[in-house]
Amino acid sequence: MKCGIIGLPNTGKSTFFNLISNSKALSGNFPFCTIEPNYGITKVPDERLYELKKIINSTTTKITPSEIKIVDIAGLIKGSHKGEGLGNKFLSHVRETNVMIHMIRFFRDKSILHVEGSVNPIRDKEIIDMELQFKDLETIEKKLEKTTKKNQINKSTHVLKKISSFLKEGKNIRIYPFQESEKESIKDLQLLTVKPVLYICNLDIDDELDHKTNLHIENMKKMVEMENSTLVILSLKKNCIELDQVLKKTYKLLNLQSFFTIGKKEIRSWSIPNPCTAYEASSVIHTDFKKGFIRAKVIHYNDFIKYRSEENVKKAGKIFLAGKNYLIQDGDIIHFRFH
Repeated sequence: MKCGIIGLPNTGKSTFFNLISNSKALSGNFPFCTIEPNYGITKVPDERLYELKKIINSTTTKITPSEIKIVDIAGLIKGSHKGEGLGNKFLSHVRETNVMIHMIRFFRDKSILHVEGSVNPIRDKEIIDMELQFKDLETIEKKLEKTTKKNQINKSTHVLKKISSFLKEGKNIRIYPFQESEKESIKDLQLLTVKPVLYICNLDIDDELDHKTNLHIENMKKMVEMENSTLVILSLKKNCIELDQVLKKTYKLLNLQSFFTIGKKEIRSWSIPNPCTAYEASSVIHTDFKKGFIRAKVIHYNDFIKYRSEENVKKAGKIFLAGKNYLIQDGDIIHFRFH
């Protein structure tokens, strides 16, 4: 599962990427400072791991959080869908991701160039939206042209035509009112505007916001709310704690959850889809676990915190054995038994 950072050039994408991945991607005051995407791994903050360590009460116990893959994608510009500024190449990188973090420039530092000549967050968001919409339209029209030529007009064709009209109204597919049966029609198209988005408003370092900036923030909140997406407001110059919230929200948008394994040597968080069975989750640790799966010994996180030891949890009757089809709950502490 990958999360891609997108936006216009010089919005703070590479700075953000470096902060969350401890990487050293080139960050410069000119468009297309990033050409090839930068790939990184970032750890997902989870306070529960430290609560578990307090109970284990060992200074040598290693904590290993869950991780997600992050891709720093070069800045898109107006006309990217036509190939402007290597746009087609950059859009193909967006296609490879599961979730997008859309960085929007609110800071007004005149020493940092703006490709549109001025700072206007609403306009900038609309530029990126439009470029992704145009690319999706192109993808859908190619598909429709192909099915028409082959005389394969069916239910999917009608769905694609409706989505095409929706895009032409300047709307992202993620807010299209899909019926469950219609989703299959676009499954293989890897459309861009269907992906979940987390928007980041990258502010100036000053705590005091002027009327114009506040107005932009309020308008942005309304736009993001209308498409049922997530918005985070921060200043990357502060290297602020909001970054933890961004990572947690991104993890949720990727539709991931965690289960834990605990021991004296290591307390570890493992990423799995939500939902996920015990049988499927076992292979995350090792493929042999899935091959020889017998059962899983499970303790709910809150029970372990309440009773403070596995022995006490057992006395309280809160440990249970689960079979292959048990749906893991976020935070479950699991020990797999296998041949």
